Amino acid sequence: MKYLSNKNGFLGIDNKFNFKEKVVIVPFGLEKTVSYGGGTKNGPKEIIKASHQVELYDEELYCEPYKKIGIKTLKPFKIDRNIKKALKKMSNINKEILNKKLFPMTFGGEHSITSGCIAPFAKKYKNLCLLHFDAHADLRESYNGEKFSHASAIKRCLDHKNVSIISFGIRNISQSEMSYLKKNSSRINIFWAKDKAKWDLKKFKKLIKNKTVYLTFDVDGLDSSIMPATGTPEPGGLFWDETLNIIK
Repeated sequence: MKYLSNKNGFLGIDNKFNFKEKVVIVPFGLEKTVSYGGGTKNGPKEIIKASHQVELYDEELYCEPYKKIGIKTLKPFKIDRNIKKALKKMSNINKEILNKKLFPMTFGGEHSITSGCIAPFAKKYKNLCLLHFDAHADLRESYNGEKFSHASAIKRCLDHKNVSIISFGIRNISQSEMSYLKKNSSRINIFWAKDKAKWDLKKFKKLIKNKTVYLTFDVDGLDSSIMPATGTPEPGGLFWDETLNIIK
């Protein structure tokens, strides 16, 4: 694996720091099936660029976490035009990281990368639960003739029989997705955005008990007033503090 220099990578850490990485940032700007606004191919570099403006000290942990966990950023990859090949490459990258007993964190890219991201996790862990933040359910079998569409991202993850889903912030869903949800309620739990004042996080804790949790975050899960920079913004979404509370 080839890394960017500390200074050019996530958080812009000074090059004088030499640490063994535990977390590996994977920049994978896939943009193949976007259906409204574009620009996902630029996502990783813009996230990394913006991260250089963030203070390294964490006021909740009372430390600079990168010194304890070690963060390295992989050099950007050439992404195949064929989406199946692109997702296979994504899967192989995470497989290599897991084999080295490191922790991958992928920056997309459209949400369709998720099925590629989780493939090696689904093989490694018996009970894998996706903690999914999104405005959309992404449970379509296909969209515009593409079964690996961003609108089918979570449906493709469920092709793995040992994967379950917990979704937060959903507020836009099709009738076909709703029918699929009802038939597969044992594997899919949705905390609807419209009900967030009544969310029972104790139920959430029970749902993830004894499971390995994989976090997948579509930025349109956040309310469009704080996250307009997405191809499919939706009002009525999540805000910063309540989102962090769920993750914690």
